[in-house]
Amino acid sequence: MPIAQRRRGSKIKGIQFTLMVVGTSGSGRTTFVNTLCEQEVLPHKAVGNPERAHEEENVSIKPVHVELDEQGVRISLTVVDTPGFGNNIDNEHTFQEIVEYLERQYDDILAEQSRIKRNPRFKDNRVHAVLYFIPPTGHALKEMDIELMRRLSPRANVIPVIGRSDSLTPSELKAFKTRIMEDIKHYNIPIYNFPYDEEEDDQETIQENMELRALLPLAVVGSEEDVILNGERVPVRVYPWGMVEIENPDHCDFMRLRSAILGSHLNDLKSITEDVLYETYRTEKLSRTVLDDRQSQVYPDDLANQSVRLKEEQLRREEEKVNSMHFALPTFPNFEIDHSFGKSSSEFSVRLTKRGSSFSLRRRPYVISRAAWRLLQAPLTHHTNSLSR
Repeated sequence: MPIAQRRRGSKIKGIQFTLMVVGTSGSGRTTFVNTLCEQEVLPHKAVGNPERAHEEENVSIKPVHVELDEQGVRISLTVVDTPGFGNNIDNEHTFQEIVEYLERQYDDILAEQSRIKRNPRFKDNRVHAVLYFIPPTGHALKEMDIELMRRLSPRANVIPVIGRSDSLTPSELKAFKTRIMEDIKHYNIPIYNFPYDEEEDDQETIQENMELRALLPLAVVGSEEDVILNGERVPVRVYPWGMVEIENPDHCDFMRLRSAILGSHLNDLKSITEDVLYETYRTEKLSRTVLDDRQSQVYPDDLANQSVRLKEEQLRREEEKVNSMHFALPTFPNFEIDHSFGKSSSEFSVRLTKRGSSFSLRRRPYVISRAAWRLLQAPLTHHTNSLSR
């Protein structure tokens, strides 16, 4: 395919970007995504039957594709929603489902890269960023929040956000952000903190990242209701005491977050995912595979040693079996031994005289133990040695 044609195809297809949103029900996750995409991408949860309210709902991972035009740049956005997260008493299965989804995307790209002939239509579904919605409790991170972010961080760029932040006053929000960052630092959770390099990055990039880092966790508000302000239609939330403008940086951090993940930091999120997170997972996966192959491979020396061990074990079992058997020695009539000693051993004879009648000892196929055989042989051996002398 000509280079120009490939460039046109890439331009038509747009930039591929995958965003996962994770949060409990009521944290503002659905409204935020619809506000971000300026259209209804995720449906709101329908009110269920009250009679089934006690039933636990498992997490279901649902990717949704949408095309966006961000300042003339076409973005093919995939939003991965996780409805049902945090609704159960035990959320261990939920954690595993989300982490396994992230790892499956890595496995798919690893399998595709290992093929001799690759599929030109293969779609890379690796998740480039995870927005974790923290409920606006005003206290601190819950154990569930800490555990999930710790598990997700090695597999994706985790960005903590406070959903429905308009439910907190400015002072409450500031204190809440401080406590959350203290918990993240205390539990050593490697979130995406808008990294920068003072030696390589320019001063403008450093300043922008420092400002975004100071806003963590970002406070967001979503709304699907628009009003006209100053001749422009803007999304707002209307309250009896006034309005919250979603795109006003003095009201929330929505626009700063949107411009970061869909603009200034989009390529950085993709680079970290592909060059750091995926490569780390790929190294771990291939290392485990090689180790398993080495453990399952048997060398000739190992085969010989294994054969000797099996033979010794077999002999040991047979000896134990023989020793455990109780043999009944043949019962002979009472007899006396009369030795006539001559000049040579050939003149030696043993006469057996049976009480009452003669007894002829005939050969019988008896099976006796080694110890019993030695007992029978001892007297005869003594007299044979005496004749030899």
